[in-house]
Amino acid sequence: MTIATPLPDLGLLRTPTRYLFFTGKGGVGKTSLSTASALALADTGRRVLLVSTDAASNLDEMLGIPLRNTPVPVPGAPGLSVLNIDPQAAAEAYRARVIGQMGAEADDTERATVREQLSGACTTEIAAFDEFTALLAGGAEGFDHVVFDTAPTGHTLRLLSLPKAWTGFLAGNDRGASCLGPHSGLKMQELRFRQALQTLGDAALTTVVLVTRAETGAIAEAARTSVELAELGLGHQRLAINGVFHASRRDDPVALAVEAQGAQALAAMPAVLRALPSDQVLLRPFDTVGLPALRALLRPGVAGPAPALAAAGQGEATWHPLADLVDDLAAPGRGLILVMGKGGVGKTTIAAALAVALVQRGHTVHLSTTDPAAHLASTLDGQLDGLRVDRIDPQAETQRYTDKILAARGKDLDAAGLALLREDLKSPCTEEVAVFHAFSRVVGEARSAFVVLDTAPTGHSLLLMDATGAYHRQMVREFDGTAAAGRMVTPLMRLQDASYTHVVLVTLPESTPVSQAAALQDDLRRARIEPAAWVLNRSLLASGTTDPLLAGRLAGERRQAARIADGLSTRLTCAVPWQAVAPVGVEALAALTERSPQP
Repeated sequence: MTIATPLPDLGLLRTPTRYLFFTGKGGVGKTSLSTASALALADTGRRVLLVSTDAASNLDEMLGIPLRNTPVPVPGAPGLSVLNIDPQAAAEAYRARVIGQMGAEADDTERATVREQLSGACTTEIAAFDEFTALLAGGAEGFDHVVFDTAPTGHTLRLLSLPKAWTGFLAGNDRGASCLGPHSGLKMQELRFRQALQTLGDAALTTVVLVTRAETGAIAEAARTSVELAELGLGHQRLAINGVFHASRRDDPVALAVEAQGAQALAAMPAVLRALPSDQVLLRPFDTVGLPALRALLRPGVAGPAPALAAAGQGEATWHPLADLVDDLAAPGRGLILVMGKGGVGKTTIAAALAVALVQRGHTVHLSTTDPAAHLASTLDGQLDGLRVDRIDPQAETQRYTDKILAARGKDLDAAGLALLREDLKSPCTEEVAVFHAFSRVVGEARSAFVVLDTAPTGHSLLLMDATGAYHRQMVREFDGTAAAGRMVTPLMRLQDASYTHVVLVTLPESTPVSQAAALQDDLRRARIEPAAWVLNRSLLASGTTDPLLAGRLAGERRQAARIADGLSTRLTCAVPWQAVAPVGVEALAALTERSPQP
């Protein structure tokens, strides 16, 4: 017989709604808080389904079980099941459903045509969205609560906007075919989309938990997200401030600086967040991996597991300064530099620092981003001659793509055909296609200059890579056997060229970011793309702190450094020390790549 455990003293768990969405900037601890909350609810005797909508989820490592796209019971946690919405598995199931609806009169050629229509990245997105809406429209029967661990903010806003976008698209479109194949296949989902939209906006059913840390950037993004979600009709929100740190030693300057950073960020919190009910979760000295750590996270009086130690001397001897990476990148005189990693690890800071360093060495640089929640402008906080900064703006790129298609395909259409084409281009899928075209355009610029691309968090970037691979396969099929085949150069081929593209993997010295960087490296290698360097960001190892809590976290940091140095990174490995003041502005970014003076 299982004895129910009282809930932790946390406001969001006192009267929880059936659906709980945890969202926020990458790296703020959404997965830790959502999983710990789901576990706490299950420990009271309730049946809870924990759902990840992140294509790069690390729930498998956190819970120690393989994830599937069907609910999997969590050993040691009666009542808790976990489900990962796998975009690829969802896409294959979606294709099978649509093709199955074609009827016996459809021949093999027609079925093959529809399967080809459903092979793109936009089908992957809508299939994952279809699984998501099913859970909101009665697909989680038997569970008292459904807790969503979402992808980083930009991707989540896209997901949560889709019920409204597809409902509007279908309401005004009753003919033809979309980029997802037969329009009837989508029409059959219209009721589900409407139910999902109604559920998301019902305060009695759904709560959005905005997760942040006591950091200026994370708080600013939480405020923007709050406004955007309210505009989508998701007004029932709470704030969870994760990793709040209080120094236990007043003679430790590092601990005092960490505490002061957090206090200043919280003091400057925007009014839109101050108006929300909120909870604070204290920083703990352990990684949130395993049920004991997750159960202790929300209970300050519970010590939690002691961090395992790395062997003495492991993981520290081979680290290089970031200046060494700049030397390697600058040598060819041009190239594409892709800065990749889990959300919140500091990709934007590292990308901006590399771009500034290349400009200061006399090169012209284009610095851009594929992240829907772009922060390049605020990180640079200024201008630099020789540096062009922009972002791949989904709305602007969608308009550019729409205009191009109308000009190319619409000139010979009659009024009815033109109206049908315009309707189809209003599909939310068009944005995904447009962003891929913009990405390909930026990749091509590196033939004659430096392009530094700050990519979206891992899951979103992998979907973009899937689109790149799909386009490559399409081009190979079209040009196979022709004279042009030997001259064909696709974006994927440029990414695979180590003399053209340099992938920089950024991580934090924590278990989850390192594991996700390793998984990303495996995915890249399957696409025959070898990372050029690893960067361990915000390292406390050389800080000299004696604060007991921070010292406890250093043990985990040494273990992660050892993982990277002892086999994960096969080429250049760099470390960037923790900064008492966040590196914002050209001068501060340049300092990250300066060499320390020799004694």
